[in-house]
Amino acid sequence: MATFVLVPGGWHGSWAFETVVPLLERAGHTVHALTLTGLRPDDDASTVAAANLDTHAEDVLRLLDRAPISDATLVGHSYGGMVIGAAADRADGRVSRLVHLDAYVPRDGESCWSATTERYRQAFVAGAAGTGYAVRPPDGGDPRRRPHPLASFLQTIRLTGMIDQVPRREFIYCSGWEDRTPFAGLRNRLRDDPTWSVHDLPTRHDAMREAPEAVAALLLGEGSAAATGRTRSVGESRA
Repeated sequence: MATFVLVPGGWHGSWAFETVVPLLERAGHTVHALTLTGLRPDDDASTVAAANLDTHAEDVLRLLDRAPISDATLVGHSYGGMVIGAAADRADGRVSRLVHLDAYVPRDGESCWSATTERYRQAFVAGAAGTGYAVRPPDGGDPRRRPHPLASFLQTIRLTGMIDQVPRREFIYCSGWEDRTPFAGLRNRLRDDPTWSVHDLPTRHDAMREAPEAVAALLLGEGSAAATGRTRSVGESRA
């Protein structure tokens, strides 16, 4: 049985995976869904202001230590891809699989800021104008979303190369928001990389909420590509 660690994207908490968790647990797996430092309801302003990418990678590593977990599948959504990349590089071989769910896949020296598009950089700046340290959530969406620590979007990642030793690396591309996605170029790059498996879902960005059964199927290996580095389109299940 696998142990899944689910890391949400910007502005979100563990609740983002609330419909996926029971599907994985029903299949007999252990699941930990995280709310990152600075996104918890009781975090004060100083905690939000101080939280950066290193802080969030440490959130994951502390869980691996505490559980303890020695064979983790890390799943990161959106900004969470930065977090699982940083954590996997520092996890001393305790990560066996990475799944980037419509998420950034960082290379050494990149940040969420540098890896995204100008559209989202402008949104980060505008969203942080009120405090200077926290980016307010975009309009609309789940009311549980919280201002996101700006420093975590800006900090560059430092990778030693240990992340390349993770035996399974997968990218799930959500094709239902082609007009706005910052991940189209990333999908094309990873599709040509034989060390990655790339899957397509015809959903918008929050696939785990729109099509939890399809996301769970991919995490359980039921919708895996036939061969590493090839792309497979997975039909959307009903939420």
